Amino acid sequence: MRGTSPSDERLRVMPWWLILIGLLVAALLGWWVLDWLLGEADRAAAPDTRAGLRIDAIRTGLTVVAGTGGGLALLLAARRQWISERAQRHQETVAARDQEHRDRVQAHVEAVAEAGQRHQESQAEAAAYDAAERRLTELYTRAVELLGNDNAAVRLGGLHALERLGQDNPAQRPTIVAVLCAYLRMPPPDDDARESEVRRTAQRVVTAHLRADGDAFWPGMRLDLTGARLHDLDASGCTLDDADLTGATCTGVTRLRGARLGGRLVLAATFDELVLDAVTGDAEIVLDDARVTGGLYADGAEFGGRVTARHATLGETSWRGATFRRSVTFDHTTFGGSAFFPQASFLGGLSMEHTAFGSHVDFRSTHFADLALFRWTEFAADLWFTGAHFPGTASFGRARFHGPVSFESATLAHRPRVDRARATTSATHVWPDGTTITPLDDDWLLLTDP
Repeated sequence: MRGTSPSDERLRVMPWWLILIGLLVAALLGWWVLDWLLGEADRAAAPDTRAGLRIDAIRTGLTVVAGTGGGLALLLAARRQWISERAQRHQETVAARDQEHRDRVQAHVEAVAEAGQRHQESQAEAAAYDAAERRLTELYTRAVELLGNDNAAVRLGGLHALERLGQDNPAQRPTIVAVLCAYLRMPPPDDDARESEVRRTAQRVVTAHLRADGDAFWPGMRLDLTGARLHDLDASGCTLDDADLTGATCTGVTRLRGARLGGRLVLAATFDELVLDAVTGDAEIVLDDARVTGGLYADGAEFGGRVTARHATLGETSWRGATFRRSVTFDHTTFGGSAFFPQASFLGGLSMEHTAFGSHVDFRSTHFADLALFRWTEFAADLWFTGAHFPGTASFGRARFHGPVSFESATLAHRPRVDRARATTSATHVWPDGTTITPLDDDWLLLTDP
């Protein structure tokens, strides 16, 4: 329980009888003093001076009565002053409490008003957001409806409507790219030139926003083009994150020249021609089961991630000056045309086991920093390792060389393992020093490890 301040105590009114008692006490005191002084004057004074002494006694008694009354009056005046001051303090306390109460009321009113304003603003923002979302949904629905129209011109309009919607609304870009990729995954009508133009436009809309050269760039887009049918896809200079072309059919020339590759790029598709010149990035490149009927060109490319091309069928390939920073696998792959790897750098190891080369293979001045495996590999024509560098170990176990082989000027830190590899007798070969060669029959030479 809180204590009560003096100003909070209730003032008590002085009763009238207390003042009467004070007056009576003063009168009685004066009478007693007067009686005592008169008695003393009568006893001690001579008859001729008694009258003067009695007058002095009376004067003294009245003075005592007057003094007592004055003291009583002074006491009453002091009490009145104390009451007046206390009343003043009480008024000040009440005024302060009233002001504090008014301040609290004002603060409460302002808080209520601010809360109401915030609530109104929140409602207005929610209403604006709902309106914007409804409008966005309507625009998106309308654009998708246009994309599904039977008229090719209307479908083109739908593509551009989706593109503008994505440009103005970044949050919708992944959805729009997914819709465009889904459209490209749909089987196209046969021999419909107008639909082909629509699909090429869809390709251009997607790739135009993957180039980081202006305000039109849409970063972080992922392409799902599994099973799509694409023609002359040009993603040169694009930034690709997690693109999947598994099972796609890419006619014409597919260009990724100078592209920046991240995440995982799956190219397990069928290509007429694939251009990867000067690509960069740390993406994992997957060419497993890919089929390239024309050429695959990756001159000057820099692959920061793993590269795999297992069970692929490739035509002519060119990897001049390419850099492979992690492991490269071409196991069980068929190279139908010439394969050029001059001045390439394999920094993370190379595996070409059970691989078949149908034509010229060029590894001149190529750098093999780690293990290089060519076991059970078929070389149908000439093979050149002229000026190549092998700081790591190379293995050609069970390989077959149907054409001339040259290791002229090659630098090998370790003698390559051949393990019963075979080379044709109809061509001239230049083997590394220390290679053991034994004629097997009229057609073959047997290479064995010492």
